[in-house]
Amino acid sequence: MATHDVRDHAPRSGPLDALTDVAGLRVGHARVPGAGALSGTTVVLAPEGGAVAAVDVRGGGPGTRETDALDPRNLVQRVEAIVLTGGSAYGLDAAGGVMAWLEERGRGVRVGPRREQVVPVVPAACVYDLGRGGDWRARPDAATGYAAVAAAAGSGDGAPVGQGNAGAGAGAVVGLVKGGVGTASAVLPDGTTVAALVVANAAGSAVDPLTGVLYGEYLAGRPAYPGPGVHAHAARRLAELTPARADFSARPLNTTLAVVATDAELTRAQAQKLAGTAHDGMARALRPVHLLNDGDTVFALATGARPLAHGDPLALNAVLAVGADLVTRAIVKALRAAEGIEGPGGTFPSYTELYGMG
Repeated sequence: MATHDVRDHAPRSGPLDALTDVAGLRVGHARVPGAGALSGTTVVLAPEGGAVAAVDVRGGGPGTRETDALDPRNLVQRVEAIVLTGGSAYGLDAAGGVMAWLEERGRGVRVGPRREQVVPVVPAACVYDLGRGGDWRARPDAATGYAAVAAAAGSGDGAPVGQGNAGAGAGAVVGLVKGGVGTASAVLPDGTTVAALVVANAAGSAVDPLTGVLYGEYLAGRPAYPGPGVHAHAARRLAELTPARADFSARPLNTTLAVVATDAELTRAQAQKLAGTAHDGMARALRPVHLLNDGDTVFALATGARPLAHGDPLALNAVLAVGADLVTRAIVKALRAAEGIEGPGGTFPSYTELYGMG
């Protein structure tokens, strides 16, 4: 019996290095309008007919919707969309707009003979970004979710994915610096594609305080070390900003969200294992992680286009290993793509602004 050693071959990045390298998946973003708004929603839209889905929640303060439906012991087999949203628990209303869009197209769990008789199951999770633009009530709603799923549908197959301050990353913060959306992908030696999309918004830090290097870049073995003067200047600037973080908008009530996807054919139990091991990628890039004031959540999606190696009980290992690595790399890309913000809700410089290394 052939077995897989995950160290045998290094995977290569997909063509876009994005979640949409998994054929059939589309990503759409929408922002909350208004001068005092700094929040939004990101939707991952599955191919029509849905994808096998699972979830693993590790944070102590999660805000979620329909995650119980993904338990392998329960009825729902496939989902049409996943919602990642700002606005804390208020922002979960965005899932209602995604449900409405799916219902209009007859997509969901069929409960009657007519096309419109469906119930779309739309799992969702939220990040805390309330008040970061200055307006406490500026948060995603059903209209935001509808706009995000419509943007995903209209993007076409294999479209690039907006990163940084896009969608649910609009008001994201990681430690003392601006967070956001990041995405990455890999193609395994057997042709299987695995990808991740992350909304990095953590109470912990992504930056090693001793060196200024992003923790996640140590994984690649080639971290970009800033000069001592650059690091010292960045540390002073962050120290100057810290006293201003005492108001409600700056409290470390955060969450990092991820969707890890593959075109492999996975059972629901295998998908749940993928969601669980992907949390290792968060732990490599964010320290500390999975705190009581985080709601860290990972969703897994499997489109089933490619079978795993038959007769090999360890074939899933390569998918699990690279999935965690991709979450780490997506967090790095989120930090590097983010743009700093300054306003009534607080000042949050970007990593690139502080260290000048794009």
